[in-house]
Amino acid sequence: MTNFNITKIKSRWILDSRGNPTVETDIYSDKIFARAAVPSGASTGVSEALELRDGGNAFMGKHVSKAVANVNEILAKKLIGFDVREQTKIDEEMLAIDGTENKSELGANAILSVSLAVAKLAAILSEKPLFQYLYEIAYNKTRETYLLPLPCCNIINGGEHGGNNLAIQEFMILPIGASSFSHAIQNNSEVYQNLKILLKKKYGPSAINVGDEGGFAPNFNKTHEALDIIIEAIEEAGFLMGTDFVVGMDAAASEFYDEGMYNIDGRKLSEEELLKYYVDLTHDYPIKSIEDPFDEKDFRSFSNLTAKIDKSIQIVDDDLTVTNIKILERAIKEKAGNALLLKVNQIGSLSEAIEAAKMSFKNGFNVMVSHRSGETCDSFIADLAVGLCSGQLKTGAVARSERNCKYNQLLRIEEILGDKANYPTNFDSWRNYQ
Repeated sequence: MTNFNITKIKSRWILDSRGNPTVETDIYSDKIFARAAVPSGASTGVSEALELRDGGNAFMGKHVSKAVANVNEILAKKLIGFDVREQTKIDEEMLAIDGTENKSELGANAILSVSLAVAKLAAILSEKPLFQYLYEIAYNKTRETYLLPLPCCNIINGGEHGGNNLAIQEFMILPIGASSFSHAIQNNSEVYQNLKILLKKKYGPSAINVGDEGGFAPNFNKTHEALDIIIEAIEEAGFLMGTDFVVGMDAAASEFYDEGMYNIDGRKLSEEELLKYYVDLTHDYPIKSIEDPFDEKDFRSFSNLTAKIDKSIQIVDDDLTVTNIKILERAIKEKAGNALLLKVNQIGSLSEAIEAAKMSFKNGFNVMVSHRSGETCDSFIADLAVGLCSGQLKTGAVARSERNCKYNQLLRIEEILGDKANYPTNFDSWRNYQ
């Protein structure tokens, strides 16, 4: 008879993709164990759950030994004997032990490492693929077919991720014309490689340096420079804009907002001027997704843009809602955006992230599951995107192992599912799939 009870928990620090420490936790049931590691963001929302860092000198203040100790010395003792299939109960127990609104006592990184490892171990012990297990605990039902996500691939970095003069943080390609996930990844890769050739030819070897998420970081100054060369790379690879690919952007506008004005393309724009700027961009380019177009506290401008812009374009809430149900409720009520960027480490537990996704779907919001700029080689979010049937995944360029491990996991899932794997054949085809 299988034992589903936790018998041991062991946490440690490891390095993330930026060379900073992060938390990794193993959870055992007898001799069987599962392991989960936690990512870290660069442009973080002010309302995110607290990522506990030590301060002081070690790792320039970024060490996580306190968070690791909180797992090993507190959670490991409290959670022994819990059944790993009781995900919500375990997550709620950790939140009760922490006792704070933003998980600042134990650290969201400590709590999340345990939360994700619990789900992984439960899937192993249940002898189910992780994506299937996640679907069943999210929706309390089973299904035969699954929706693989549209891979929203970041190929040019700016803002906090790029080290150049671009205000916009991410420029993404969305392979809407692919027939399968593997076809989509191939198409993304071919565009990425053509973009590399174009950048090097036009701007020299330094233009193909990559940012935190694997996208190139050429020394561009204006948004149109990035969009123009992306379109050129798509066409050079033999694809059609609007048919095979559309474009997405993560503005991360809080990062270029200062004293009531937005500094972009060498100009200072008011919120009204920036709204017009986005609308004009969508008229000039096949942009179908804009994330964090305004400052993270500006619900009114999110609402105004959502009302003003073409209904086929998704306005994605990231820093605005930080995967937090209470804040998401306000965004839904005020029609501030129409899509949620779901980051498990923003909220700090799997159960809360699942509830945010379900609330989004119930109220007509899309869900884009997302990585962070400081990533690990844990591929959990690949399974999560399939398990939620979200239809969208954002996990960086088709470069750097901490990004590609998610894409590679999805290729394996597609192989496991065979003809039971579906793929979004247009930008809206994941709606109501849950």
